[in-house]
Amino acid sequence: MEARQVVVVQSDAADSDSDIPVKRLLRRMKNRKHVEVKYELKDEASTLPASEEHQATASVQSNGGSDGGGDGGSGWEPPLWKQVLENLQTMRAARDAPVDSMGAEQCMDQGVKPKVYRFQVLISLMLSSQTKDQVTHAAMTKLRQHGLTPDNLLATPDATLGELIYPVGFWKKKVVYIKKTCEILKRDYEGDIPSTVKEMCQLPGVGPKMAHLCMDIGWGKLTGIGVDTHVHRISNRLGWTQCPTKTPEETRLALEAWMPKELWSNTNLLMVGFGQQVCLPVGPKCGECLNKALCPYGRNAPLTSPKKGSPRKSQKRKGQE
Repeated sequence: MEARQVVVVQSDAADSDSDIPVKRLLRRMKNRKHVEVKYELKDEASTLPASEEHQATASVQSNGGSDGGGDGGSGWEPPLWKQVLENLQTMRAARDAPVDSMGAEQCMDQGVKPKVYRFQVLISLMLSSQTKDQVTHAAMTKLRQHGLTPDNLLATPDATLGELIYPVGFWKKKVVYIKKTCEILKRDYEGDIPSTVKEMCQLPGVGPKMAHLCMDIGWGKLTGIGVDTHVHRISNRLGWTQCPTKTPEETRLALEAWMPKELWSNTNLLMVGFGQQVCLPVGPKCGECLNKALCPYGRNAPLTSPKKGSPRKSQKRKGQE
């Protein structure tokens, strides 16, 4: 690196010092400002090339196109996460949770055209929001028997469509979302579903979780981790986010910042089933969990879940004993 020293002296005097009386000269020298030394650096590597600058920015962005991590690029990772993951896989080896037999991947007609299959994946995910897998699977079964294509749903009266998907969560809103989505797919995508996360999220009632799962299941493209309430809850309990997160989308970005990309696709199915069977929202079965000693939440969990009931009734029972 070549450095060239440039000395800059700032002075209040505009006249030559030789023309100024000694006292005035001394006074002006006293009032002179400090000497400022600047270095002009001539180094070809001192500036980041545009391509590297783009890569530096991209390193904190997820493949889904929103700000986030990228395949372990953050430098931080949870302690002993490989052992925790191995334990999760052991506990899920039986694959006997509701999501394994009635989740989004189990709700489509087999042998149909790829376009129809992708459409059914999307509808299954739209119905699954705030809904148990058993209820989603039952609704999808009725829809498939009815004829689950954009044209057929558009020709179906709203009341009939509502009866077919009831009692999924927010079924009335989902009737509207499904109808509007079918119109958009016919108008803009020739009856197929969008092939990017950005376009997918522009459909009514479709969020990042659905979009990433739909890209993975429907298109076979891995764009991000599908994070629902189960994945969000378990990730925070395990300490798999560098800082506590408040929303599933924050959790997705936190997970993608350190987790190897080859694990992204199976994370949703692994954690959802675990959340349905062991790491329950209320009364988690920490005593049965292989990660109890490794999990920050499990280490502080009570040995037994407190019994539900009115404090007044509990006191009355104690008095009768």
